[in-house]
Amino acid sequence: METTKEVKIVTADPSALGLFGLAVITLVASSQKLGITTGTSLIFPWAIFLGAFAQLFACINDFKHNNTFGATAFGAYAFFWFSMGCTWLVQAGVFGEKFASMADPKQLGFAFVAYLIFTIFMTIGAMETHKVLFSIFVFIDFLFLGLAMNSFGIGGEFGHHLAAYSELIIALLSFYGSGAAVLNKHFGKVFLPVGKPFGIFKK
Repeated sequence: METTKEVKIVTADPSALGLFGLAVITLVASSQKLGITTGTSLIFPWAIFLGAFAQLFACINDFKHNNTFGATAFGAYAFFWFSMGCTWLVQAGVFGEKFASMADPKQLGFAFVAYLIFTIFMTIGAMETHKVLFSIFVFIDFLFLGLAMNSFGIGGEFGHHLAAYSELIIALLSFYGSGAAVLNKHFGKVFLPVGKPFGIFKK
């Protein structure tokens, strides 16, 4: 008689690393948007290794946790940073000046609109996680709104400033969220409060 045995593999919560990766890349990228730094050459490695790979690692491990929300969020934003890295390479002429000259910023605008749509429904889902994560998603909404406006040439400098300050706030909130995820688990108590879920859609 055959018997089936289920084995549960316990893995640590990857959200602290994913939020740290998000915090680092948004801090670095916001410095360029705010005019504190210039160019994208030294944003690129942080976009790939922290924005992309760190969040992709968190995505894969959230799938192991059967956490569809976390896995989808980290995975989607990981591939966003991979795509932005490639975009900067195109714009810099790495694939040839002819290829760079064919770039239409409005196509980038449509990509930002797509991510804005995605982030809006993820923001609704984040209402039932905790308030720090919900706040991060709200400002990611503003970030993509500003990026889209800037790419389509709508609203003058407003779109650029909206994206720049939203990205900086995302970085600060993500550092806090990452620290809370580590220290609350490490100490076994609420060391850094993150706020309870809204409780609107789930009891």
